[in-house]
Amino acid sequence: MAQMNRRRFLEDSMLAAAATAATTAAGAMPALAAETKRSTSPNERIRVAVIGVHSRGGEHIAAIENFDDVQLAYICDIDTKVGNRRCEEIGKKRTKPKYVQDLRRLFDDKSLDAVTIATPNHWHSLAAIWAMQAGKDVYVEKPVSHNVSEGRRAVQTAEQHKRICEAGTQSRSSPGLHEAVAYLKAGKLGEVKLARSLCYKPRGSIGPKGDYPIPTEVNYDLWSGPAPILPLTRKSFHYDWHWQWPYGNGDLGNQGIHQMDIARWFLGLDTLASNVLSYGGRFGYEDAGETPNTLVSALEFGPDKTIVFEVRGLKTGDLLGAKVGVIVYGSEGYMVVPSYTSASVFDTKGKLVQTFNSKGDAVVRHFDNFFQAMRSRKTADLKASILEGHLSSALCHLGNASYRLGSLHSNAAALDRLKSLKCNDHVQETLDRTTSHLADNQIKIGGNSEFLLGETLAFDPAGETFIGNAAADALLTREYRAPYIVPAADKI
Repeated sequence: MAQMNRRRFLEDSMLAAAATAATTAAGAMPALAAETKRSTSPNERIRVAVIGVHSRGGEHIAAIENFDDVQLAYICDIDTKVGNRRCEEIGKKRTKPKYVQDLRRLFDDKSLDAVTIATPNHWHSLAAIWAMQAGKDVYVEKPVSHNVSEGRRAVQTAEQHKRICEAGTQSRSSPGLHEAVAYLKAGKLGEVKLARSLCYKPRGSIGPKGDYPIPTEVNYDLWSGPAPILPLTRKSFHYDWHWQWPYGNGDLGNQGIHQMDIARWFLGLDTLASNVLSYGGRFGYEDAGETPNTLVSALEFGPDKTIVFEVRGLKTGDLLGAKVGVIVYGSEGYMVVPSYTSASVFDTKGKLVQTFNSKGDAVVRHFDNFFQAMRSRKTADLKASILEGHLSSALCHLGNASYRLGSLHSNAAALDRLKSLKCNDHVQETLDRTTSHLADNQIKIGGNSEFLLGETLAFDPAGETFIGNAAADALLTREYRAPYIVPAADKI
């Protein structure tokens, strides 16, 4: 009876969604669930599990608690202490969810409708793939992948198994940013060829590299999953994995993927780049971290569009009013996007022309979009489909690939390489600003420090492979540890 009611609920929801679409102006954003009346009958609720709840997963829980028609059925985390604590916290406000440590146990429950994934990056794609193969819809955090290949496998899995899969890039559900995109599409900023993404976010040392004990409450085999079992070399087990290559993607693929996604969206790009070149380093301290805290990546999309990404983890000022944001340059002015929900347009003299803003919680709004798409069963209803998430994540991976294949070079050598690019950026100005930023932090390029200058990599966006570079192609995937293996395309 419960299953029959659930099917009837989904069918009724599809009809309701269709009726809403018929009466809503094209491009308008749907109302938030909190503003609409929905049934709270137990048989009509969407049952959800949250996987990975130490940090970002806590925000998933907080967002889901806004929906009376969604039941938090499970909490899943490899850390028993963290997982059980979350269950107790939720149980004080609503029905206490069950705790499980192994995500595979979730997929055995046929009454579970969806999972949300906020694990470390190296688990994102595989967890999403396994969930979709088990018939679950998926909300997966950014980046949706740890490398390019597994992101494409996630896209293929969603298509083949007809699952709803949303990427956690919540800016895509911002009404204000949709208005800003419409402004650009209308040509009001003139000819637009360049977007500059910024991740100016302070990141201190994570402590000396060592051999630290695994927390007793953690299943380290499960935590490592697709990655090799390695010694714990960082002091803090949780979160600081972001700065180690086997698990994270640095700030380009952590905070930065939000800004990469906005830049790609605002430039109207629906493919990967044709060329990429990165330079930077991990300056100011020596620690257990491996990823750069200073990075510039230039991504070419043919002759007409360029994204330049700047990561700064040391103390810095803003650029045109933005620190974690995007600047879009047009022939008639520029647009500054300093947050997930707002944008401002300036003319060529820097005079404010127009602003766009969104009210409400961006994450709650994005989850509402996910739940509404689950009811309509239409991937087109998603504001940030797994395909969109894959493309933006993959661009971050391309930038990191160039950096990881690089070697130490002087400022002058870096400039010579940059001038060979056919991009729309003033590479000298960007390089000068970067070296000045480092000098402000008592780091002189050409003195005791040099840039790690990446290889200029040509890329085939259609085949999603590098051109004539086997070492770069090796970074498109990884060697997976059994049984945590991302399936090949013919095994999806």
